[in-house]
Amino acid sequence: MNKDWEDRTAAAWATFDDYPEERAADFRALIDALVAELPDGSPFGPFERACAWDSTGHSDQAVPLYREALARGLDGYKGRRAKIQLSSSLRNIGQAEEGVKLLTPELDGPSDELDDAVRACLALCLSSLGRDREGLSLVLGALAPHLPRYQRSMANYARALVDPTG
Repeated sequence: MNKDWEDRTAAAWATFDDYPEERAADFRALIDALVAELPDGSPFGPFERACAWDSTGHSDQAVPLYREALARGLDGYKGRRAKIQLSSSLRNIGQAEEGVKLLTPELDGPSDELDDAVRACLALCLSSLGRDREGLSLVLGALAPHLPRYQRSMANYARALVDPTG
């Protein structure tokens, strides 16, 4: 992947809102054309295709593509995005437990701007499994640092939801 390809892919995604639902296939074709330029075996191809299927309402089509991208070695920032998006798609197709298993290790991984997205998606997966207190704890914990006041209180409340003794 080179900068030109990445710029053209970002430009394609910037036009996503120009494609109403009835033209979703046209958007996926645009992404497919860009993916066709990649070398065989590139993890970026299945990732971009998964994103296009996912963004056009087809989590079931996205799941195997996210898995393929990760199996091909997609890592770093895009790898983390793939895990978040795969977990969300898994939840959408009734496999929230697998989403929890995929995202839970991300809580202890290197911190970046995706931390809150990890927690939000994990919270949704937990809620889908009837584990609402754990999900709410994650969301409050993610929200607390962004509040202008009450950060300590909210962080303590978040912990108390899952560990009332501590």
